[in-house]
Amino acid sequence: MTTLLDRAPVPVPGKTPRRSVTVLFGIAVLVAGYTGFRLPGEWAATLQAVSLTDGFHRRFLVGTLLKPFGQDYLIFAVASFVVLGAVLAAVALAFFQSRTQSRRLLIVAWLLLPCGGYLFHEIGYFDQVLYLLLFGALWALHRTRFALASAVMALSVTVHEIALLTVLPVFGFALLRKLPFRRACALLAPGAVLGLVILALPPAAPGAVEGLRRSLSTADFPYRVDALDLFGRTQAESWRLYSITAVLLYLLPIAVVVIGGFLVLHRPTLTAAAPVAAIGAPVLLAFGGWDDARWGFLLVTNFVLVVWHRLGHRELKLSQAGVLTAVFLILTHVPMPYFDGYAPRWLTLVTPVEAAR
Repeated sequence: MTTLLDRAPVPVPGKTPRRSVTVLFGIAVLVAGYTGFRLPGEWAATLQAVSLTDGFHRRFLVGTLLKPFGQDYLIFAVASFVVLGAVLAAVALAFFQSRTQSRRLLIVAWLLLPCGGYLFHEIGYFDQVLYLLLFGALWALHRTRFALASAVMALSVTVHEIALLTVLPVFGFALLRKLPFRRACALLAPGAVLGLVILALPPAAPGAVEGLRRSLSTADFPYRVDALDLFGRTQAESWRLYSITAVLLYLLPIAVVVIGGFLVLHRPTLTAAAPVAAIGAPVLLAFGGWDDARWGFLLVTNFVLVVWHRLGHRELKLSQAGVLTAVFLILTHVPMPYFDGYAPRWLTLVTPVEAAR
């Protein structure tokens, strides 16, 4: 079955978004923000204090950059809002520079899914920095600045090691669409190798965790002890704290929906292996931690990024738009519980009586 996604790109003149689609984009951003907005949590602020100079070998880039400014909550909150604002600016830029309505509506649909609210709820988490770096690398790749794109993605693994299963696969897929296999692998290698080296090293030097605890004990926010405990546990010890099976059972239905939907749009041949791998890689995060809803958010986000990238300057046919609509309607039923006792806000003035009982 050959579909529009398999055909060669057909150049189309640049188009400005229709006013109705632009209004819909604005509404989607407002709804997502209303649904999930909150201030950065103590967990995120605690991890933003982790730095390489304090002896930490993972998740240290953001904390290392922020360390000269101190460890006040305001510093971490401002940094979190700057990153979220930059991500939203990148999304808006992608929307307004897209030449097709299909690409624009894809962005709108992602914002209206539970993912949109979850993006705002995740403020301060390193996932937003990872995707911001991915957007920068894709921009550099588009401008044929290949060395810069590779360097940016190598930095991503110093933000958080989950880059290996989230942004790096998407970057690898984009490389393979633009460059020969060997050169694509060479540009992907620095990030992949650096990520594996970071995983091979102990998370922190002896005494680093205790030192940061003493430092944060005088901070103006209640730091999260359990966040720092991450750097003192082995992976085997972490596995004993949660059920990998339970996380997989949450993620697999989402993976079936998004990968199945993609394969309907893309002929299931060998060329589909790279995009399918880029979409499905976050499922393996079940073996890295217990944040199932967060992994689901990243899984759906990778799906949208891959579809957006493959669309290029082509519009979807009606049948294909119907497939994507069905995928998104199913995904609206996926629960994405929030952290720290938060929950998505109702789009009503009062809580329904039935829910209040």
